[in-house]
Amino acid sequence: MRAYVLAFPERRWENYLLPINEEPVVKIVERRLLTAKRIDEVITIVRKGQLKKFSLHILRPEGVNARNKLEALYKVLPFSGEIFLIEGNMPLVMPFLLNYLSTLFYELDIEALIPSWASGQLEITHAFYDARALKKAIEVCLAENERRLSCIAKYLDYKRISIEELSKRNPKVTLSFFKIRNSFDLAFVEENLKRGF
Repeated sequence: MRAYVLAFPERRWENYLLPINEEPVVKIVERRLLTAKRIDEVITIVRKGQLKKFSLHILRPEGVNARNKLEALYKVLPFSGEIFLIEGNMPLVMPFLLNYLSTLFYELDIEALIPSWASGQLEITHAFYDARALKKAIEVCLAENERRLSCIAKYLDYKRISIEELSKRNPKVTLSFFKIRNSFDLAFVEENLKRGF
């Protein structure tokens, strides 16, 4: 299975090459994904102008000219197969969680398995998808002039899985959804990586 990492900045604070213990955050994401049982290839979606910069750090960057993440993802997605989608600023992604979720995804035979919080917020960029269904959903979003990734859930037959329920069994699960947004976040991640998470 392929994992697709969105390292396609739309906002000024989005920097996927921020160093954590002298290693870019996106490289840490890539390495952790490759330790999951079913992930055998990681493709990182970047802006075309940043392709050289990213190629110094990661295995397979894919440079794309696009207006936003939604359009970039649409241009890179394959027409078939199953994929895992994640954003490149989530360096505490837990391989054991991916192993569990991928097994569930295959057993349920659905278009998507999307973790969600009790508030109802979906973690679109921490989910498993049927690539064909995801591509069709994005196509509809783009036709409707949507720009946010969250719109894809409207056009998919997906199953939610409660993050809180998963974290009752293993509290480390919630770390998997942590996104780096500032220097305080970097310090938090560095500390957790040192502790073996």
